Amino acid sequence: MFRRFSIFWGLLFVVGCSSVIVNQFDQQFGEASVQTRIFSETHPPAAEFLAEVKPILDQRCVMCHACYDAPCQLKLTSAAGIDRGVTTERVYNASRVTAAPTTRLYTDAKSTQMWRQKGFNPVLNERIQSEQANLEAGVMYQALKQKRDYLDPGNEILDPEAFDFALDRAQQCVGIEGYAKVQASHPEWGMPYGLPAISDAEFDTLSAWLASGAPMADDLSAHNQLAEQVVYWEAFLNGDSLKEQLMARYIYEHLFITHLYFGDDPNTRPAFFKLVRSRTAPGTPIDEIATRRPYDDPDVGRVYYRLAPERETIVVKTHIPYRLDKARQQRWTEWFLGDDTKVDSLPSYEPRVAGNPFVAFQDLTVNGRYRFMLDDAETFIMGFMKGPVCRGQVALNVIQDHFWVYFANPDNRYEQEQAEFLVEQSDHLRMPSVEQSNVLPISAWLNYSKRHRKFMDASIDHVNQWLSKDSSILNLDLLWDGDGVNQNAALTIFRHFDSASVVKGTVGRQPKTAWVIDYSLFERIHYLLVAGFDPYGNLGHQLVTRLYMDFLRMEGEGSFASFLPAEMRYDELRSWYIGADKNIIEFVESRPQEAFFKSAVEYSGDGPYKQQLFDMIGEKLAPVLSQKHQITWPQYSREVTDFAIQVGAWRGGAIKLLPQVVFIQVDDVEKDEPEYYTLLRHNAHTNISSLFLEDNNRLPDQDTISVLPGLVGAYPGAFWQVEKSELKQLQQTLVQVHNEQGYQAFMKRYGVRRTNNEFWPFSDRLHQVYLQAEPLESGVLDYSRLENR
Repeated sequence: MFRRFSIFWGLLFVVGCSSVIVNQFDQQFGEASVQTRIFSETHPPAAEFLAEVKPILDQRCVMCHACYDAPCQLKLTSAAGIDRGVTTERVYNASRVTAAPTTRLYTDAKSTQMWRQKGFNPVLNERIQSEQANLEAGVMYQALKQKRDYLDPGNEILDPEAFDFALDRAQQCVGIEGYAKVQASHPEWGMPYGLPAISDAEFDTLSAWLASGAPMADDLSAHNQLAEQVVYWEAFLNGDSLKEQLMARYIYEHLFITHLYFGDDPNTRPAFFKLVRSRTAPGTPIDEIATRRPYDDPDVGRVYYRLAPERETIVVKTHIPYRLDKARQQRWTEWFLGDDTKVDSLPSYEPRVAGNPFVAFQDLTVNGRYRFMLDDAETFIMGFMKGPVCRGQVALNVIQDHFWVYFANPDNRYEQEQAEFLVEQSDHLRMPSVEQSNVLPISAWLNYSKRHRKFMDASIDHVNQWLSKDSSILNLDLLWDGDGVNQNAALTIFRHFDSASVVKGTVGRQPKTAWVIDYSLFERIHYLLVAGFDPYGNLGHQLVTRLYMDFLRMEGEGSFASFLPAEMRYDELRSWYIGADKNIIEFVESRPQEAFFKSAVEYSGDGPYKQQLFDMIGEKLAPVLSQKHQITWPQYSREVTDFAIQVGAWRGGAIKLLPQVVFIQVDDVEKDEPEYYTLLRHNAHTNISSLFLEDNNRLPDQDTISVLPGLVGAYPGAFWQVEKSELKQLQQTLVQVHNEQGYQAFMKRYGVRRTNNEFWPFSDRLHQVYLQAEPLESGVLDYSRLENR
């Protein structure tokens, strides 16, 4: 009885305290109500925001507060995101039983008032609009001021008991009514969290803006200058014929996460657009259709595909630039609107049709669909990493840390004969996304594993029939050579534990595995991990997606292994799955002998065959292999080249102590600007088939490193700064690091820690050089993975 009453009085006390605090603010500044803050960019106070305030937010705040994983969903990338505020609900929640409501900025609510109804609390004052109220009753100002009131440690490691940088850490997502309690409990926090305070001048600018009521605008001036291009492309994407409508639907479902830009945009840094579905036709305001997935039922008689200006700050972790120009339009017309394409009716939006591209788009030629994806293969591979599935280690531990990707030749006879076969196998090719966002993991997993097995058995029979006509055709001509000009023919994928990157070319030492992707595999990966994945889905949806990707990875690896001599393929495949779950081993070893078709690739001697295969493919693709991420002399200095070669030859040792991604600033007294390089750590594994116990499969003594020019990756784990003349000394110091204390000493000498007094000037210079070097691909980096060491 006492416990029951103590709980009751405790709850009453908490509610009472909250009510008292709310009443205090209400009595002092009036009741809260949404304020009008967002204006046209021509409104003088809003124009001042764009010129003076937004650059500070982009350079000091957006590196943590962007995208789905922004703490408390506070997105400081645009006026609407700032005005929306915070919520206690998380987008990434691996334990939820049922799918969560979607909270996509600009899509799931059309006004700040609607966000309040969805449970978001303001970080700006929404009471009486006076200077005093705007500061005292605004969370943003209080967080900035709190940071200034606390003494920074100055280039020292932050107390791990006070600062938690884990991605799944507890978050304090409170409105102004609860902020005093958070501040009292954690006086050392404030904003920017775990980073140096902003400068006096920056604080004064933000304070003046907040005191004035925080007027804001989105800068659409560059977009408005491109109205003619928008009209042209919207006309192309909204043709009336069934063929044109089906083409537009296919294009949208593949480009909805990209940032489109025009090839004739006169600006060095182009204006970016998003392709959206709208209820309204071109020439009228966009009324976006909000659905969980791009192929969900729009519930309208006619869908229009519109180009909406990208209003948010460009951040690297979601930035996928895609060029629109006349040459691309001509290719699309050839692939989708030719005489060989016949469309008598449009596919329905029923999930079993719309969620299966082999059914929904069977009237578009397979060659056209495959050519569309190959044309910018890096873009679609990038979607797997920068799309909605990319967050978290469990989502990415389905791939190796470093591997190469090749593609099947769209002009080989086998690919040309795929159309009818894929339609026949459409039921076996159904993916978990067909089940929507609430999935029972075990039953769904068993269902789809059986379907995939039936598809693989049918594929083996299909290939055997094909090879029975001419067994000599299983050779390297089956690989796409980029048509002699396209550098997308070979890609390198780097996994950084809980994020990943892709670049053109075959970068780094020869990897443990490689994939060969054909049309059906490419399409399935896209619909599994991009179009069909719902970050708001339940635990079952996320687990089944991850588990199904095991099959697709093994399919790509098996296609690569098929070019090896038949007698050694089993051994090679087994070496990739040492210690794997027995079900995975059975899956690998259950491939019937007839699946190991005789390779017509000619090898010399007794091996090593895999190395020979890599060399032969490299020779075949040499004319189109990108060299952008290769460090060679004399393009790069002798000091840098030696460092990259020698460090790239390391295996094990100090590597296991390094972050996944390190950006290195190399200063040269003979140059005005520094050079930047990326050091990537590659974690070795016995196998990558374990869902949660990845550490049990680690082989740290076999870890390796790659050093690349420029910045690769969106989530740096550390910054190093060194004079070019001292690169050799840095290398010698690093090789002597044997424990955490040794690495901390190394960081004190060469690192730019998150507490360094020069952290923000370093960050500003890095972003400036990045923008100059990569005006299309650069953006604001994410600092949530910066280590506290």
